[in-house]
Amino acid sequence: MPAIPTPTPDTQQAIRRRNLARVLRTVAAQGPLSRAAVAGRIGLTRAGVAPLVEELLRAGLLVETGRAAPSGRGRPGSELAVSAHGPAGLGAEIGVDHLAVCAVDLRGRVRARVAADAANRQSEPGPVLRRLSALLAEVIARIGAEGLRPAGLAVAVPGLVARGSTTVVHAPNLGWRAADLAPGLVSAAAPGHILRGLPLTVENEANLGALAELRLGGDGAELPGPPPDFVHVSAEVGIGAAVVVDGRLLRGARGFAGELGHVPVYPDGHRCECGGRGCLELYAGEQAVLRAGGITPEGAAAHPGPGARAALLARRAADGDAATVRALGEAGTALGIALAGAVNLLDPQAVVLGGALAELAPWVLPSLERELALRTAVAADPSRGGGPRVAVSRLGADGPLLGAAHAALQAVLDDPLDFRAPAHSPRG
Repeated sequence: MPAIPTPTPDTQQAIRRRNLARVLRTVAAQGPLSRAAVAGRIGLTRAGVAPLVEELLRAGLLVETGRAAPSGRGRPGSELAVSAHGPAGLGAEIGVDHLAVCAVDLRGRVRARVAADAANRQSEPGPVLRRLSALLAEVIARIGAEGLRPAGLAVAVPGLVARGSTTVVHAPNLGWRAADLAPGLVSAAAPGHILRGLPLTVENEANLGALAELRLGGDGAELPGPPPDFVHVSAEVGIGAAVVVDGRLLRGARGFAGELGHVPVYPDGHRCECGGRGCLELYAGEQAVLRAGGITPEGAAAHPGPGARAALLARRAADGDAATVRALGEAGTALGIALAGAVNLLDPQAVVLGGALAELAPWVLPSLERELALRTAVAADPSRGGGPRVAVSRLGADGPLLGAAHAALQAVLDDPLDFRAPAHSPRG
């Protein structure tokens, strides 16, 4: 048996970096806060927090917003908030028929956003990345005029991404195999452009949708966010899922966890492009539902962009179109069969419907929940509280793009010393 390595002891520098991150994350999540309130939340003394706050102020990551309400003896201090200037996370999304880019600041606000229709299906990566680079340059110029500087870029793609890499192993709806996006984005940027030096993350769109749900899901008491353990299901052209356990993505050995669209629901069913039979995507994917609802390929093509075809289906269903209502009900049945296996295997607290499924939930949910109730052991066991709750994301089609932007900003929250704002960043 190999020896267990001895843990490396914390250095003063490592402890300081960790405490800086704790201060910044606390103010970002709960601010504005006084120095005393920050100290109380992270379990340090006010004297211990003071130099950390000063360093974050000098770096342009925190600002003082004014006097805090008195909370005891001594003079009231000033409240702290994350800066509206300084770092921004860039998120990009490559869809089958669209491209989108947005920038998010430390306060979680979207500061710039652009999108464009694009026929990316069966396109070579190079032309797609050049168009994406142009959108990125536009967003970078906009936020630069507001005193923001990109801290990183995350790209959401509808396919499998090798764990810890920027390589799209297979994106069937784009027609891409073994496509490394980093060289293409770098070559598309002008010499000396900021894109050439940015940290780059490439991630499956369903995973980024789940991360957005963790960060932004819910709206307080009326719609609480997801619990730490949930399965996030999203659908546009394909169907993807992300599994979150104890607040963290379950990625799998190669990073391919969550391929719900290729779980067989009817083993003797139609042949799928993946080589299998009866895959969920063939019965609940966008093309299948459009076809079953009587919408021709030409009619679908007239509604490009994220969420546009889902909105078309929702309008037809709301108007009482029988074929559309029936198609959505059948899609819910197939989803319920596939999700029953995931629920029995993982025992999540919730299933969250995102992407196009969020808009189509009124017609998909009844049959989905019926299948879950019939097919899951936990639903049949009242002593375990029944099955997981099924929730609908309020982020909808925006989830992957917002998740990408917040993921790009996470490095700053994890290690503030790695980011230095421009010297002119305001203090207040």
